[in-house]
Amino acid sequence: MLRLSNVHSLLNPAITAVLLLIAAAGCAALPDSDAIIERHTAQAARFENARGAISAQKSAAIIAELKSKSGDIDILDKQIALEQAIVGSPLVVGNKVTLLQDGAATYAAMFAAIRAASDHINLESYIIEDDEIGRQFSDLLLAQQQRGIQVNVIYDSFGGINTPLAYFDRLRQGGINVLEFNPINPLTAKGEWQFNNRDHRKLLIVDGRTAFIGGINISEVYSSIPGSRRAKKVAGKAVDWRDTDLQIEGPVVGELQKLFIETWTKQHGKPLLKKDYFPRLTAQGKDIVRAIGSTPDDPYSLIYLTLISAIGNAERDIYLTSAYFVPDSQLLKALSDAAGRGVDVNLILPGQSDSQIVFHAGRANYSELLKAGVKIHERGGAVLHSKTALIDGVWSCVGSTNLDWRSFLDNDEVNAVVLGRDFARQMTAMIARDLAASEPIRLENWARRSLLLRVKEWGASLLQRLL
Repeated sequence: MLRLSNVHSLLNPAITAVLLLIAAAGCAALPDSDAIIERHTAQAARFENARGAISAQKSAAIIAELKSKSGDIDILDKQIALEQAIVGSPLVVGNKVTLLQDGAATYAAMFAAIRAASDHINLESYIIEDDEIGRQFSDLLLAQQQRGIQVNVIYDSFGGINTPLAYFDRLRQGGINVLEFNPINPLTAKGEWQFNNRDHRKLLIVDGRTAFIGGINISEVYSSIPGSRRAKKVAGKAVDWRDTDLQIEGPVVGELQKLFIETWTKQHGKPLLKKDYFPRLTAQGKDIVRAIGSTPDDPYSLIYLTLISAIGNAERDIYLTSAYFVPDSQLLKALSDAAGRGVDVNLILPGQSDSQIVFHAGRANYSELLKAGVKIHERGGAVLHSKTALIDGVWSCVGSTNLDWRSFLDNDEVNAVVLGRDFARQMTAMIARDLAASEPIRLENWARRSLLLRVKEWGASLLQRLL
């Protein structure tokens, strides 16, 4: 939601210019994805369960079962082995994954999990607003803290720029451990000041057993219904927000818990009180999940390479949704190459956005993609904030990562890959509803767009590395 590209609405132009210069000075480069992927030779896929690593024989049996249910799609062999080599985090069996669409369903599930907590609650969010939803969260978290359940909260300093400090002071006074990620004010930074590194993750972990991840921040804009007064205004019009989250129960929650604690430690948070952060976990379902975290401290973006490789291994179809679409040349090539080899490539992108610069920067790539055979759909009726991928009807990905430079180079992000046809069917139904609410962009019509739009696209594209 809140981005460097629209910070001008919060700060005066002089300060904005300084921040942009700071951001530009710290620019990193995206990795040579082809070279890295080529270096990682195929290896036998391995899985873990609640007790640890699964034998090679059982791992092979899991692959065989997946392929028997999915039409013997090669992505299950190629992508699993490649992810394993690049990412390092395990594929974990025995999970239950619930697809949550939009804020109302997600908040209801989160509140139920928080109320049922018995040991601890770890919350990490880019934005926590002091509005109706934000206060519902704070009241509930404070009530649980008073019951002896330890609550730990990480919020991003830039994402929380609109939230009064009094909101977080109230949490601290109630005993909640609150950590500000990379303070904007360098005088309050506990380590090296890295303004451009933002914590874009949305992660809630309850008792180390249940986790929520996705694109939904803590803000009442997500709890609106069509036509409601809560709908946030974009370009002067009240609009609703369309987003996606996952509720995950099972052994892979331990991998997400590791990411939270790593962030807490890296940001020099106060020592966490001793709680049962890594309880003994048991199988809760049949979903196979890999948790992937990415930070600028990594040699390269693990999520970026995962996505590029999955697109490269696609055989049948690709469906991607993204709130902010500012692709680099490698992502553009991967999408174009996939379409060129006959894969049905579909991008579902916002038809309206809270960041006009990002919106037009993304559109600057439409002509190239359309000519390559990529299908582009702009979602109407709501601001699309969902970050999802579905490939070959068997490889699904949901998380906080947009298809832009900022997500791949500057942000801490977290995604979950879910393997299997059953969960993919839920994703397919959700995507079908988004497509039904979208307007297809056709090359012949796009070529007739106005000169004004072309100028906006050109100007925005000059700033793409900062977006």
